Amino acid sequence: MDFQAGILQDGSPMESLEKQLICPICLEMFSKPVVILPCQHNLCRKCANDVFQAANPYWQSRGSVISGGRFRCPSCRHEVLLDRHGVYGLQRNLLVENIIDIYKQECSSRPLKKGEHPMCKEHEDERINIYCVTCEVPTCSMCKVFGAHKDCEVAPLQTIFQGQKTELNNCISMLVAGNDRIQTIISQLEDSCQTTEENSEAAKQELCTRFDALAALLEEKKSELLQRITQEQGDKTAFIQSLICQYKEQLEKSSRLVETAIQAAEETGGAAFLMNAKQLIKTIVEASKGGRLEKIEQGYENMDAFSVSLDHLSEAVRALDFDLAEEDEEYFDGEEEEVEE
Repeated sequence: MDFQAGILQDGSPMESLEKQLICPICLEMFSKPVVILPCQHNLCRKCANDVFQAANPYWQSRGSVISGGRFRCPSCRHEVLLDRHGVYGLQRNLLVENIIDIYKQECSSRPLKKGEHPMCKEHEDERINIYCVTCEVPTCSMCKVFGAHKDCEVAPLQTIFQGQKTELNNCISMLVAGNDRIQTIISQLEDSCQTTEENSEAAKQELCTRFDALAALLEEKKSELLQRITQEQGDKTAFIQSLICQYKEQLEKSSRLVETAIQAAEETGGAAFLMNAKQLIKTIVEASKGGRLEKIEQGYENMDAFSVSLDHLSEAVRALDFDLAEEDEEYFDGEEEEVEE
């Protein structure tokens, strides 16, 4: 007997009960065995297995080496984790099965009333009980014998009903499986996005660390070279200052000797002048001959030897780039092939 929705009066308690016993996958009354999910929703075991197989296409069968799988409840999208037994590891809902048995017994004891079954519009007293395959519409036996469908090919209504119901259930299963696959892809893409952000932050941190180390090395080298220039500057300025002191001393001695010579030249007495003139002249001649001090060479103050060329380093810095590993190149090549396919 076919227990379809709408077999009882609208608004009756039995109809409300019937709505609670409809599987969200096949849209028919639950078929035994009925399994209960961790979220407390129910599914036919066959429907649960179809959804599970669609979400886990590489899951083989019970007893295989694969550890288990997962799928989402079609009612609340709660993720259901299964062990290696698959849907056979879910608990049966014996209470729902008993309610279904009681409901079917109650429905079988209730006679069909007129008006509960669709009637033919052409023959008001005839029930629609066959299906016109040619016109693809339900009809009655009188239409086949005497009416518009007498030359058409017909089939039992229940046969077409079961076939189209099965086809519709398969389409629903395909949609549910497709939604699960899309949800899985979305989750994978979200994980990839998060991983990309984390890897990018790590790459930025590593790049900053390397450039900071390079900057510290350049700063250290700059300090070293500046120290060498400062040392050379100190040595040269100290030597020049010593020469200045020597020349100042010689100038002072020469100035005193000039004063002495001027005083001697002003002497009017010949005897007194001659007593000191000879020795004074000798002293002046010796001072003029032996007073030659050391001089600095031409270009001594030049610091061109401490010039540094950084052109090659500048070119090397401008040429800095990320190293593309071979495996990354193969990965990108594979991605391009997949896109082309």
